[in-house]
Amino acid sequence: MARSNAKTVAEYLKELPADRRAVVSTVRDLVKKNLPKGYEETMLWGMISYVVPLERLPDTYNQQPLCYASLAAQKNYYALYLMSAYTSPQAGKSFREAYEATGKKLDMGQSCVRFKRAEDLPLHVIGDTIASIGMDEYVAELRGVDAKRKTRPRPAAKKKIAAKKKAAAKKTARRR
Repeated sequence: MARSNAKTVAEYLKELPADRRAVVSTVRDLVKKNLPKGYEETMLWGMISYVVPLERLPDTYNQQPLCYASLAAQKNYYALYLMSAYTSPQAGKSFREAYEATGKKLDMGQSCVRFKRAEDLPLHVIGDTIASIGMDEYVAELRGVDAKRKTRPRPAAKKKIAAKKKAAAKKTARRR
């Protein structure tokens, strides 16, 4: 399953074949056991996500809850997104070092840890990483990142702004 349209975590899990549900459930239980107080479990972008509720941080750039971690059964692997490993260089470095110290092979992008079986993960390292950043600290850290972005928009943001200006100019030209 590459992406789910499930509205609830229960629906998502029900969609999965039993063997894939078992892997997702194992990692989900680990995340929930180690998740600091305040984060909420929900479905977001077709994945089980652990987020900062909008009541706590309503002014996000896309009006969606701020994601802390996500879990998904992709077509050929499972994915665990650890946003703290992406947003905090120190947290990312600590995670990679602890993971590699276990002798297990790390397959990771910026925040996405890809794995084929739950046994491929050093579960204690995943649990420690999930538990490592409380919600207030995470929000404060990301507000600092946002403050930097406002002074220097990311390239993707610049392209969006340019595309909007171009579309507005075309619309104005058609009216004339």
